[in-house]
Amino acid sequence: MISRLQFQKTIKEYYCLNKRDFPWRKTKNPYHIVVSEIMLQQTQTSRVVKKYREFIKAFPSWKALSNAPQKKVLTLWQGLGYNRRALNLKRMAETVTKEYRGRLPEDSASLESLPGIGPYTAGAIRTFVWNQPHVFIETNIRTVFLHFFFPNKKNVSDLELFNYIEKTVDTKNPREWYSALMDYGVMLKKEKGNLNTQSKHYRKQTPFKGSDREVRSSILKYVLKEKNVTPLHLKKELSFNKNKIQQKLDELINEGFLKKSDSYIVSI
Repeated sequence: MISRLQFQKTIKEYYCLNKRDFPWRKTKNPYHIVVSEIMLQQTQTSRVVKKYREFIKAFPSWKALSNAPQKKVLTLWQGLGYNRRALNLKRMAETVTKEYRGRLPEDSASLESLPGIGPYTAGAIRTFVWNQPHVFIETNIRTVFLHFFFPNKKNVSDLELFNYIEKTVDTKNPREWYSALMDYGVMLKKEKGNLNTQSKHYRKQTPFKGSDREVRSSILKYVLKEKNVTPLHLKKELSFNKNKIQQKLDELINEGFLKKSDSYIVSI
């Protein structure tokens, strides 16, 4: 098995020659980094870069996002998918502005109490914002540790991986170390395929076409774009099962994406 020092040397040498250039890697602004982390959840970096720049330009601070109309936030988010992330980010900005006076809290418990932030995102935020050596895992990091420390082994749990992540983390500059791990993981995926199938937590992503996600996304996109939309109008214009449209419309209303105004459906 590769030693800790050789492992670190391999990752760092690759990063030195091949590091990717992203705008969120050039800032220590907590708000900017949080926006990038939320956008990068389940979305490829190539799709995020343009939207990230547009989002920061439109909403340059916690306060600006907090005060922004929800419709404007959701409209700008279109194209990234998983629209709940935009709603969580908006609600997060409202909480940070009102309860924390515009300063992102540093402790994990407070971070994880914010909408859309779990243990992984909290660890990533604390590392990339404050350069603190926390242990966290995402798909590219998981790929690296499966490749080096669990070759050909199946059903590997993240708990097993955490032990290696903790022992090998660069405590002097964890921010750069985790960026290096992610870049190495991207390279491995291109050269070795999807090593994450070895993980106990691997779940094959269901196709977007025909899914509940597509129905929800289509409803939201239509309401954001058109005026005077009624449930009947949606059922005529969208090519999905009418009962499914009603079901997903009710969900979007209950979750705070949309609301009823007289007989119309509107964005909040």
